[in-house]
Amino acid sequence: MNVLLAASECVPFAKTGGLADVTGALPKALKKLKHDVRVIMPRYKKIDAKKFNLKVIARNIPVSFKDKVEFATIMEGKINSKSSIPVYFIDNEKYYNRDELYRTSLGDYPDNGERFIFFSRAVLEATKAIDFKPDVIHCNDWQTGLISAYLKTLYKLDSFFLRTAVLYTIHNIAYQGVFSRDIFYLAGFDREDFIPQRLEYYGQINFMKAGLVYAEILNTVSKTYSRQIQTGEEFGRGMEGVLEHRKKDLYGIINGLDYSIWNPEQDQNIIVQYSSDDLEGKTICKKDLQKISGLPIGPDIPLIGLVARLDAQKGLDIFYAAVGRMMKMKLQLIILGTGDPVYMELFERIGIKYPRKISVNLKFDNMLAHKIYAGSDMFLIPSRFEPCGLGQLISFVYGTIPIVHRTGGLADTVDSFNVKTGMGKGFLFDEYNAKSLFESIKKAVKTYKTKKKWNRLIKNGMEADFSWGKAAKSYVKLYKKAQQKKTKAAGQ
Repeated sequence: MNVLLAASECVPFAKTGGLADVTGALPKALKKLKHDVRVIMPRYKKIDAKKFNLKVIARNIPVSFKDKVEFATIMEGKINSKSSIPVYFIDNEKYYNRDELYRTSLGDYPDNGERFIFFSRAVLEATKAIDFKPDVIHCNDWQTGLISAYLKTLYKLDSFFLRTAVLYTIHNIAYQGVFSRDIFYLAGFDREDFIPQRLEYYGQINFMKAGLVYAEILNTVSKTYSRQIQTGEEFGRGMEGVLEHRKKDLYGIINGLDYSIWNPEQDQNIIVQYSSDDLEGKTICKKDLQKISGLPIGPDIPLIGLVARLDAQKGLDIFYAAVGRMMKMKLQLIILGTGDPVYMELFERIGIKYPRKISVNLKFDNMLAHKIYAGSDMFLIPSRFEPCGLGQLISFVYGTIPIVHRTGGLADTVDSFNVKTGMGKGFLFDEYNAKSLFESIKKAVKTYKTKKKWNRLIKNGMEADFSWGKAAKSYVKLYKKAQQKKTKAAGQ
């Protein structure tokens, strides 16, 4: 099967969130299943052509708007030096020669609508330029939402895409790409498409809605989240009606984890490697983390890690509200992340107030993230909502016990530890408030004091399998469903 995975970011080239991890890992698992899979994304300023050995394979590809034409250059690289999976880059200085992907500290780029109209149409023109006929285009999030709409409108008579179906994946429905009516017309659609049943969204155009309406099959990154986003405004963010209408075509597939990146047995970012059969190395990693964080060194002091994008989704309001009570307990906290200035200021304050118990690191630091996963005893994910989440999967691998809010992919992957049976992999709280979070932390700390039970808990997580192999097979099934639906609709 020919699969083109279209996304706005991909590890190791550009990343702002979990989408990039998925785009970098899923193709490798699909390749192992003998599919011809390729990735296509924008070539941002930060993607160094020399570093990644990118080669120009096509120039001056015309990309049409309503009343003008821009041109794209197509470059090609590989996901990594060991991979034969092609990654195509849509290059255009006007749209992508910028320091960041989507926004600056002042807000979103004002021409994001135009930038991703260009990308969506360039994806389709690039496939023709390189003569790669996809059986399925796997689109991801709002930045690629228009691709399926174009295939059903402007390109519906293009024989090149006669058999091309679309799977559209929602990684986070909170980000939808809503733009003015002017952007709708700039995109080149007909007036008849500007209706609520198609592209119109309260007088504007919604790029994610385009993907939800026009793609053959939809999915999101956990079964629980796929149900939650149909239930109302809190989770569906205005798309719940569309999703309810398409519920027969909506599926949930938990993300996998790339064990070539996250693996304590071979991780070069941590001071010593270890495995579930020999946990002595984890004790050494904890001591190293306490040392570099300026925290008192003590193997019996519970150390809780938090690595997150600092915004309201991540449950930081209830975490901040619980910190005072947490500081009365014998434990330590290490926080790593950047984001909303409000939370950065709040965390800076608590770091100053409790310097012997909290280490606050307001930055992106990949090596420190690895050290936190390896050196912490527990990992905190109090998210208000979480489509899938990779943090809990990584923490399992490193023998670090997740404490999570029972929502989305967290509910699907973390089962509560039962002290009597020794089954389960973490601690969950149901009510989204500081009291419930604190009670869950207390329970984890109490269990931590009984080393036999705690070591059983560690092994439960480390021995779980969240590799991409299973998820890739599920995606192949959805690709086939999308193809079947496309064929049936065309009467072929």
